Order: sequence, then structure tokens, then C-alpha cells
Amino acid sequence: MRIGEVADKAGVSVRALRYYEEQDLLPADRSPGGQRHYPDSAVDRVRLIQLLYAAGLPSRVVRQVLPCVDSGRAAPTLLGQLEEERARIDGRITDLLAVRDRLDDVIALTIDPDPDRCVY
Repeated sequence: MRIGEVADKAGVSVRALRYYEEQDLLPADRSPGGQRHYPDSAVDRVRLIQLLYAAGLPSRVVRQVLPCVDSGRAAPTLLGQLEEERARIDGRITDLLAVRDRLDDVIALTIDPDPDRCVY
């Protein structure tokens, strides 16, 4: 399958596919003229890569996860990394919820201002 076909079927740009190849995430064979050719499985692989990126994983971690998906086995160190990333995201969520709560307080104050606390 040629690069444009994979891009269309996977819903990504050709540029994204080139990037995935540069990052050693998506191998491609080359024709004698230098055109990329992908197996039919490339579409599913690209969708998986997109899912991993959407989960907030950087390319280096995606590169580690893909062989585990292929083999059905994950190294304990990789699982530890993924759990640490999840904990980091949980911390960010907690911080963002606290910020949102403070913003709700500010919004409430502007809707029903306390004349002793607001300066007009």
C-alpha cells in the first residue's frame, strides 16, 4: 500500500507517516524509485500509534510499547514507566481541578459580589 492510501485509510497526514517512519515506529519498504510501500497492517499500526500519542506518551515510550503489543508481553520496567506516567497525569488532573474550583469561586464572586471585597 502506498503512503497516500495508508494516510487516507488511517485518517492521518502523509507527513505524520513520514514522522512515524523517522521515529522507527512504522517501517516501510522502498521501491526502486524510492516510493514507500506499507503492508495492509500499517493502517491498524498507525491507529495504535495515534492512540498511544493521545494517551500522552512520547515517541521513545511508544517505540518501547509497540514490540510489547506485537509480542503480547510487556517488560516490568515498561509497566513501571506507564504507571509513573499515569500517576503524573493524575497529579496534573488534581492540580487542574483545584484551579477550576478557584476559578468557580472567582466567577461566583463576580456574579454576586461582596461590596466589602470588590473594588469598582
